[in-house]
Amino acid sequence: MRIALLGTRGIPASYGGFETFAEDLSTRLAARGHQVTVYCRERHPQPVYRGVRLLYLPTIRHKYFDTLAHTLLSTLHLLAHRVDVALYCNGANAIFTWLPRVCGMPVALNVDGIERLRKKWNWLAKTWYLVSEWLATFCPTEVITDARTIQDYYRTRYRKASTFIPYGAELGKVVGTSTLARMGLEPGRYFLYVSRMEPENHPLAVRQAFEHVETPFKLALIGDAPYAQGYIAQVRDTRDARIVIPGAIYGEGYRELESHCFAYIHATEVGGTHPALIEAMGRGALVLYRNTPENAEVAGDAGIPFGPDELESKLTQVLTLSEAERAQYRARAMDRVRRRYSWDAVTDAYEKLLRRLAAANPSAWESR
Repeated sequence: MRIALLGTRGIPASYGGFETFAEDLSTRLAARGHQVTVYCRERHPQPVYRGVRLLYLPTIRHKYFDTLAHTLLSTLHLLAHRVDVALYCNGANAIFTWLPRVCGMPVALNVDGIERLRKKWNWLAKTWYLVSEWLATFCPTEVITDARTIQDYYRTRYRKASTFIPYGAELGKVVGTSTLARMGLEPGRYFLYVSRMEPENHPLAVRQAFEHVETPFKLALIGDAPYAQGYIAQVRDTRDARIVIPGAIYGEGYRELESHCFAYIHATEVGGTHPALIEAMGRGALVLYRNTPENAEVAGDAGIPFGPDELESKLTQVLTLSEAERAQYRARAMDRVRRRYSWDAVTDAYEKLLRRLAAANPSAWESR
């Protein structure tokens, strides 16, 4: 199939969950012989990345217009360069999905979580996301939800059925530790937090909770975010020498950090299934997670849940567990990913869905 992926910042991944998803899915589909194009906002030195065609288009560098402007331009380009099926990411882009659809290209939309709950948005942006939820129920050919909780939300609120396909993760640890050495971290002697540095992901609360925990272990806060410099400055405002805040780290360095942490802290409050949580579990990390329905759906009894004011006590609890108890959590986490979130199964599900959509639109195939 000829497949286009729109609505992310592009690949290689250098931002957040959707970009990680776009890289992992597109490269696997390309490896299966499909012609995959990913629309990108950032230029890459080569026009092809791991078998995926990268198409750069400009955007408006603004907190509220970046995604919409780029997806609009990508959609206009798509209309002139037909594919067999298009996959859009981000519910805010629902308004554009009818355009390729009426031109004979089936469209799937991954809506992510309930984005209007994010604290970074003003009332206008939250209203747009609310309207986009409604548009998502009829503009695309198919709606994809990555968490059962979000699937239930669309079914209950809008009486809209969706296709559930979660994110995937790799299994097993990597052996390298060069990134740890550069950051002054020792294997097995640091807590790890990975997310965009935005208020609803609570990096500030994680840092403040850790500062009250008596331990020689360190805390590595990994992440960044555009348009959030003021908040990030608050997160960085610490005199605790145990806390390391290097910014965003991707690729092999990210895999090393997940593989060798003492425990992984997932404090995200909004969204569907978060790739960083599944990935940490797949590396066999001991996971502490903020107790939201979406996070609990992923981690379950393979992790330790915490409430809004419980992280400090939970960090202390993890430090007092026996090594055998910690090993049990780590083993359960890997087993849960193996059973529910393997990339092979996720890619199979997307390939099956995209084939079904393309097959239902024979005019696209006949035009080839």
